[in-house]
Amino acid sequence: MTDNNSSVAVSGQSSYVYRICAVSKYFDAPAGRVQVLTDISMKVKSGETLAILGSSGSGKTTLLHLLGMLDSPCRGEIFLKEQNLALLSAAEKAALRNRTIGFVFQFHHLLPEFSTLENVEMPGIIAGIPRRECREMATNALETVGLAHRLKHRVTTLSGGERQRAAIARAILLGPSVLLADEPTGNLDEKTGASVTETLLKLNQDIGMTIIMVTHNLELAALMQTSRELRSGVLYGQNV
Repeated sequence: MTDNNSSVAVSGQSSYVYRICAVSKYFDAPAGRVQVLTDISMKVKSGETLAILGSSGSGKTTLLHLLGMLDSPCRGEIFLKEQNLALLSAAEKAALRNRTIGFVFQFHHLLPEFSTLENVEMPGIIAGIPRRECREMATNALETVGLAHRLKHRVTTLSGGERQRAAIARAILLGPSVLLADEPTGNLDEKTGASVTETLLKLNQDIGMTIIMVTHNLELAALMQTSRELRSGVLYGQNV
């Protein structure tokens, strides 16, 4: 677990984008309660890059889902830009998520029947943004991740790394301030994974995007400014 402030420069912002206060998550099953997360407390600065390390089953994906409002804690509170998520309605959470958070997963979840550009446009179209504006935004996002030459190609013709970079472009289309990444290089070979990691870190360096990544990869975690470790639902290195 590290706080390596020399690896990537924070953009000078000092406010916290997240404050997680004594968060627990459990599920009640016929055989008894399954505790997934226990009393997690953590602060994440705006513009920070954070790795949450953990093996399979440690609870790291569950924590990411809580941060992304895809699930709710059983106890404790999560503040996103000083808004208490527990006090928001489902519609308010959806609106906040759409304008604040981008998601990148281990599998890219691109639609094979569409071009790269059409895939990246999707969040804008769903948000009701005019098609011409969506196309311009998607083009800019793909240029940002180095895929300007692949706009019209079907995603089935892209390499694994290109598909993941297209997924990153889709995630940043609406200009989120936070990017949540779940094992973004876990399905890629070492060289391709390094290229995707470079793309993510460039977003932090160029526009100050906060990046929170869950991973089991120690080398990848070392590239982040800060790392924490989850073991059996307990977070080590909490900065309360």
